[in-house]
Amino acid sequence: MSESLRECCVVNARVITPQGIIDNGFVYVKDGKIAAIGEAAELAGQAAAADRHDANGSWLIPGFVDVHVHGGANHDFMDADEDGIRAITRFHAANGTTSMLATTLTASREDLTAVLGRVAEFMAKPMPYAQLVGVHLEGPFVNAKWKGAQNPAYILPPQPEWLEEWVRSFPGIIKIQTLAPEVEGSLDYIEKLASNGIVPSCGHTDATYEQIVAAADRGLRHAVHTFNAMTPLHHRQPGTVGAVLTDDRITAEVIADGHHVHPAGVKLITLAKGTHNVILVTDAMAAAGMPDGDYDLGGLPVHMKCGVARLKENDSLAGSTLTMIGAVRYLVKEIGVTLVEASRMASANAARQLGLDREIGTLEVGKKADFLLLDAALELQSTWIGGHRIID
Repeated sequence: MSESLRECCVVNARVITPQGIIDNGFVYVKDGKIAAIGEAAELAGQAAAADRHDANGSWLIPGFVDVHVHGGANHDFMDADEDGIRAITRFHAANGTTSMLATTLTASREDLTAVLGRVAEFMAKPMPYAQLVGVHLEGPFVNAKWKGAQNPAYILPPQPEWLEEWVRSFPGIIKIQTLAPEVEGSLDYIEKLASNGIVPSCGHTDATYEQIVAAADRGLRHAVHTFNAMTPLHHRQPGTVGAVLTDDRITAEVIADGHHVHPAGVKLITLAKGTHNVILVTDAMAAAGMPDGDYDLGGLPVHMKCGVARLKENDSLAGSTLTMIGAVRYLVKEIGVTLVEASRMASANAARQLGLDREIGTLEVGKKADFLLLDAALELQSTWIGGHRIID
């Protein structure tokens, strides 16, 4: 359901803001943006007269920003048409995501260019559900040794001319690209990414600690699904994981689903990086929101059992079926972080990494009215995007 109002006011809510929690708060929305926010006693004038929505004491938190999501609702960004993209964004909006990056897999130049074209075309029109804010290219310049669910047939060293074509043809669309920094040509490529306003990210990598630090010196700022598909932490050879955990220049993604990373590992990430430098992601694939069975990920056959997707070939984890609201609940209930901290990792940190923190990610006057209502059990009650109640 979508309800479109020029102005409205959500009242009687526990509002999470950058300054703290407002226990009996309101958010006044006008023309798709937050026009006022505060305590109930401050509600007056135009805000008081606006159409009211009683939150009945529910949490009101920023909409989630997912920077690593491949699909959902039986669709994948690698081949989804307009209807497929709409289905993906609707599914994730129903689970709290209000902004997201369409994430690719390792594929041919032609297929990746086609994805960029379809996403750019979709973004040029009004988007009814979760807003696509760009593309995350995961690969194809990764290390075959740590390919995970990336198709090895298309793995190759960085190709600067591809990037030049993509930036010229689709300006501003690519937001993140993940590669293996130890592969020949990667350091120069990282500099080229950064100079074009694209966040360089490490993943599916055999890099040593020293190689990741050297890459950070050249502009590396992000790590995909930390702990997964990268050299592990050892006390004498810290590896990629050791560099990601200890280098403050690198923001770490984590898939908090209880399958990709042990709870102790998730806790270690939050302790090492602080909750300001961790980004919750789903890494969701087409099977998210679907029943157990057979699916496809980047041309590789996948079987999902009990909600866990694995490659048929070698039983490797193949993306996830996680939702952002599920990840937030896991952090709060299993890891022990506060909802304020979990919200930061699900929204504000990602918005900052994408350079969109003046528009989204926190509840502040002047920002887009993207927010969620959660009950005391952290069950999602409704999703609002640009002041429109999209899912109820």
